[in-house]
Amino acid sequence: MSVRTEGSSNYEYVTARVRSRRAKLFDEDDYRKLVRMGPSEIARFMEETEYETEMNALGARHSGIDLVEYALNENLAKHFDDLLTWSEGPLYGYIANYLRKFDTWNVKTLIRGVYTDADREDIQDDLIRTGEFSDDFLDRLADATSIEELVELLENTIFGEPLADAFSDYESEGVLVPLENAVDRAFYAHLMDDIGTPEPDTPTALYREFLQAEIDFRNVRNALRIARSGADIDPAAYFMEGGRLFRAEEIRQLASNTEELVARIRESTYGDDLADALEDLEDADSLIGFEHALDSALLEYSQKLSNRYPLSVCPVLSYVLAKEREIENIRAIARGREAGLSVDEIETELVQ
Repeated sequence: MSVRTEGSSNYEYVTARVRSRRAKLFDEDDYRKLVRMGPSEIARFMEETEYETEMNALGARHSGIDLVEYALNENLAKHFDDLLTWSEGPLYGYIANYLRKFDTWNVKTLIRGVYTDADREDIQDDLIRTGEFSDDFLDRLADATSIEELVELLENTIFGEPLADAFSDYESEGVLVPLENAVDRAFYAHLMDDIGTPEPDTPTALYREFLQAEIDFRNVRNALRIARSGADIDPAAYFMEGGRLFRAEEIRQLASNTEELVARIRESTYGDDLADALEDLEDADSLIGFEHALDSALLEYSQKLSNRYPLSVCPVLSYVLAKEREIENIRAIARGREAGLSVDEIETELVQ
């Protein structure tokens, strides 16, 4: 993925294409249908949607849920490659840098796969081959048989030093939170360093505002995971710089008091935009439910930014989040039905 940033950005063209793509995303009615289908019915349903091309192309080699999984990853990569094909000037650079988040996804997928002793083929199925890492490098990473080997292979990437620093916490506590958090911190630090401090009300300033919101919500998620894991790890030690809402020392206190955490968000710059989402946060009765509510809140905030700044990078990045969420929801439904979960159990895994 080469980053070309010369010339002017073509926001009007790209945001028009994105609006068209966003209109085709699955809605609540689609999810209600899917959660009541069996694995083969899900595959047939997918063949009649905008996933038709991938389902038909892969149908000769795969079937059932495997076919759905492969089609989802192929479709996601295609859509995000299209964003880069359409974009010009600095807009291309913003999108290309942001799509490196799939290197982050892949590294965390590999770490979880090794941790759970998953089959190499299963790990590779979950990799999304878009981002900076080449197919050859991803295949080498998938060959790793230990977390330590993965950390060594990633030494010369942006994740190398943070993972090496977090490895001792992983060894002493036996939980993945320090490693996953280190990957996220490396990604966002890299993005924010590239942006610097832009002039207010510029395209770069809007890009920064979007990333700041994502960092704030990522800090909340990571702090909660650390607090609920029972590990002897200070949440402040894994705080990500660059957001607007929290300071490192606040995270330690708020991670163990979700009511105070929600109140803090309600009083913040996000409060007016997240009234509905904050009610979901207050009503969440589990860590998974709270994390899903956080994801919904970030989606809602990104859409607010898109509506406020329709000819900017915000609608594009909001679409990326929405498309990711669709892929994850369909995957959760397909895997849930294959595992024999009930409709209610599957619906708790979905982010609307």
